[in-house]
Amino acid sequence: MAGARRKARALALQALYEVDSAGHEAEEAVTHLLANERLSEENGAFTRELVSGVIHNREKIDQNIQSFAPAWPIEQIPVVDRNILRLAVFEILFDNKVPVKVAINEAVELAKRFGTDNSSKFVNGVLGSISALANRLESS
Repeated sequence: MAGARRKARALALQALYEVDSAGHEAEEAVTHLLANERLSEENGAFTRELVSGVIHNREKIDQNIQSFAPAWPIEQIPVVDRNILRLAVFEILFDNKVPVKVAINEAVELAKRFGTDNSSKFVNGVLGSISALANRLESS
């Protein structure tokens, strides 16, 4: 199950990357990617839900990323890292369906797989700060 969810997140990342870098429509990107993969209907829906959630909340997500990585203007963050962060921030602050630690761990794994040597540290640092905010919001 966890492996299938990770694969669904990887596909969501690929779709978001395509939307961000090539300007393609999100639904087309997801449909194309899912057509070439063997995912259960549930995990295909999970991929679509992640992409849709990030697209619909992108402005607020980017504001959160910007406030926790102020030295990096959002457009200067590498495309892969930026979209990994968007995916994780959506899961942490907007979706609330997985524990924060799971969302961070999944993002770090995506960064190790798709990013540069420094991506996982950068992603982990930004998400660590955001998770502290999420924990404060849950406590109040």
